[in-house]
Amino acid sequence: MTKRRPYYLSAALCAWFLYPSAWAQSPSGVDTNNLTVVELFQSQGCSSCPPAEENLNAVAGNPHVLALSFGVTYWDDLGWKDTFATDAYTQRQWRYAHYRHRDTVWTPQVYVNGHADLVGNNRFELNEAISEAQSSGPSIVWPSANHVQIKASTRPLEPSEVWLVRYDPRTLHVPIGGGENGGRTLDQRNVVRELVRLGEWRGDDAAFSLPAPSLAGLQTAVLVQVQNGGDILSASVEPVGDSGRP
Repeated sequence: MTKRRPYYLSAALCAWFLYPSAWAQSPSGVDTNNLTVVELFQSQGCSSCPPAEENLNAVAGNPHVLALSFGVTYWDDLGWKDTFATDAYTQRQWRYAHYRHRDTVWTPQVYVNGHADLVGNNRFELNEAISEAQSSGPSIVWPSANHVQIKASTRPLEPSEVWLVRYDPRTLHVPIGGGENGGRTLDQRNVVRELVRLGEWRGDDAAFSLPAPSLAGLQTAVLVQVQNGGDILSASVEPVGDSGRP
């Protein structure tokens, strides 16, 4: 994919008022299906990104939200190489842009269920986008740690893809040694470490094998999404412990 210089927002956006978090940590026993997916595309080298990252960290405590932080690479030649960024995450943001016939991407950018997008620095706007999000896709079932099933449902209008996402659920305290955030320590939560396309889903029952995780301690999620950057139809996080399995 062709690399492009991003449009990025002025540091003035960082001064937008941030509402305090209203959500605590996810309680045990919460249904892990039909989650609202909040994806933040950001870079450790972007001075406008920390407020959006703080908002993502806050909504990650909502038990009905799957919050994901994707590090993009197009800031890496501007003084600091993001320690978690990969080309795959940059390409995911570009798929969203191309699906919407856009010719640019920027940071920070948030997508909610792959549908609505916003800057993400304004907590009120983010909360509103989450409250308005809808999910009407298939059920996702976890029969074992290395298999997942997508149940039959009304066929989507467009072919859909099944994605495996693995992320670190901890809050990581990341020291930044250069670039616009040089000298700061950033708190990053739910940092995505693996993104794997498992295959297509066309409305029928389907089963997929999951590769072994590359790192210990990662949480596993599966997304069903209209292909090439469309809406996310369903999202589920693997239940923790055998008691969570059907």
